Amino acid sequence: MTEPASQSPAAGAAQHRQEAPRSVRAAVVTVSDTRTAESDESGRYLAEQLLAGGHELVERLIVRDDAVEIRSAVVRLMRSADVVLTTGGTGIAGRDVTVPVIESLLVKPIPGFGELFRMLSYGQVRGAAMLSRALGGLGRGALVFALPGSLGAVQTAWEGILRDELGHLVHEMVRQGQPRTVHTVPVPAAPEALFTDLSSPAPLDLPGTPLPAAPDRDWSGHLRGAAANAGGETGLKLGRHSQHPSTYERTPLVKPDDLAAPRAEREH
Repeated sequence: MTEPASQSPAAGAAQHRQEAPRSVRAAVVTVSDTRTAESDESGRYLAEQLLAGGHELVERLIVRDDAVEIRSAVVRLMRSADVVLTTGGTGIAGRDVTVPVIESLLVKPIPGFGELFRMLSYGQVRGAAMLSRALGGLGRGALVFALPGSLGAVQTAWEGILRDELGHLVHEMVRQGQPRTVHTVPVPAAPEALFTDLSSPAPLDLPGTPLPAAPDRDWSGHLRGAAANAGGETGLKLGRHSQHPSTYERTPLVKPDDLAAPRAEREH
């Protein structure tokens, strides 16, 4: 009996497209500090294309280039839409903060979307395609795709990727269900041997040649200076007080003349 031929990748994708819904619920978020409903060509283009394709437009709105506003809008729309499309804020300028916000919401990134988009963009703008950080993936209950803000880039992403795969993407998202929570693997505790008791640190054992011991010093010069400062007659005996607490007991010291005399004379 002949084994049935395995299904080709193209045939499998075609079957999934046939099983995919013809209409999905989608929302459009334009990220811009300057655009209005009248000047937002990219957001209007996406909304028109979604409606023309038979999809349901849940909402279209404009938010500023602010991480809190972007996150708040996308999280809210993910509760009612199957797909959330954002446009703007995917470059490397100082106000471009869309990408890190969307990344924080994804539980299953789809790297192929950004790779395909930059591949298509390279044929149009050459090396400048690398400046786009467009990305997409699965969030909690909805797909999210962050597109650039320019109309040409949005048209490339829609016509080259999303238009034909939107229903397929939603089908893959729901056909086996998705976990509602992300379970993280606990990190095992480090063994106690890795920790050092710093309450009684051991002496440092530094490599290299040990330092030589300090040489013996001849303190006779200091003794001569002390005797000279005392006037040759008396000096302070610290630690032994006289009967008067405010004074120290004074004891005779060697006279400077005696120190200056030759050794032979001092010995005799």
